[in-house]
This record gives sequence, structure tokens and C-alpha cells, in this order.
Amino acid sequence: MPLSKKLCGMKTDETDHLTLYSYWRSSAAYRVRIALNLKGLSFRSKPVHLVRQGGEQLSEAYRVMNPQGLVPVLLHNGHVLTQSLAICEYLDECFEQHPLLPPDPLERARVRSLALQIACEIHPINNLRVQKYLKDQCGDTLDTVEWMSHWMKQGFAAIEQQLNDRSDNHLACYSERPGLFECFLVPQVYNAERFGMDMSAFPLIYQTVTQCRGLKAFEHAAPENQADAGLV
Repeated sequence: MPLSKKLCGMKTDETDHLTLYSYWRSSAAYRVRIALNLKGLSFRSKPVHLVRQGGEQLSEAYRVMNPQGLVPVLLHNGHVLTQSLAICEYLDECFEQHPLLPPDPLERARVRSLALQIACEIHPINNLRVQKYLKDQCGDTLDTVEWMSHWMKQGFAAIEQQLNDRSDNHLACYSERPGLFECFLVPQVYNAERFGMDMSAFPLIYQTVTQCRGLKAFEHAAPENQADAGLV
């Protein structure tokens, strides 16, 4: 048995013990759904509605599992994992099929950097709880869609430049197959489009996302294809 599986305390036939607490429109949960699909892992999905009844993620029962009151949460063999990037890397270390990171250390660092630019610089100041706080504090004096678009445009511009600096024509950023970066990029573009943002200024990003959306792993992870899609 590979060392990575020993460290995770699992066998190769234990993939059916994966449960993902998710919300169909959560871009963070969307990332993990893509990663699970890319790696061909079976998992149970348990919806957590982020709006209904004040937000099911804020319930006492859910906070026992995740004190942050956020999605996603991945349960694996009784272990609770939070934060999408940590979950994706955990899956990559435990399951060998379809690596999400390239083998070269420099390329791995570059992919992680791009994923972190989305996870740490773009997404956090655009998510639901930030929007709610801004509305509560500023009322109608602040256009939250304009706020989100400002930060997404800045982040996308930097990523577009980095993609333009590549010296290859791979489908994915630093690999022949999509991986960690694409797991984060596609959901962020979904958010941008959801709020009417024009992506024409970022042709390389849009090309990458369009190609990824044609793959089953991304199609099955898409918000509109989730069991809880559209529930109010």
C-alpha cells in the first residue's frame, strides 16, 4: 500500500466513505465536487442551505462539526475536514488517480499560487456573508455587485497575465489535464457570470473554463446539476 494511503488510514476500497456537506451555489463546495469527480471518487452529498431559516450552516448541530459555520465539510472515515484547498490536497495525497498537482515542485508551487489567488484574494471578499455584512452596514448606499466585480476584475487580470506568460498550449495551466487550479477557476468564473460580469477582457481564462466545462467531471459538479439546485 502506498505511504500516502497509510498516512490517511484507509484502503483503496474505502472511497464510498466520503460525504460532502455542500450547497449548490457555494463556489468553495463546487471546487471540491470538481476535485472528487476528476479523481473518480464516489461520494455522498448532503445539502446545507446557506439562506433558508437564516442559514443551516449556522445551526448549533452544524457548528459542532464545523465551528466556522461554512461549507464545504468533507467527512472521511469519521474524520472531519474543512476548507476547500485543504480538502482538495488531502484527496490528492490519499488517492493516486488523476493527480491534481504536477510532479515538478516549481510547477506545483505555481499551481498552488494561482489557486490561492482565487481562494484568498478574490473569493473571501465576495462571498455571501461579506455581502450580507456590507448590506447591513451600508444599506442601499453600496452597490454590492459593483463591489464584487471590482475585486474579481483585479484578480482575473493578474491571473490572465500569468496564463499569458505560459510557454505551452496545454488545456490546463501546468499540466495536460485539468487539476487544482481549474478546480478553483471554474467556480469563480461561474460567480462572475452569475452577477453579469463581462469576461471578454480575459480570453485565456474564458478559454480554459470553456474547455473544462466540456468535461464530465466539471459538468456533473456544476451548480445547476446538484440535487438541491434552486431550492429556496
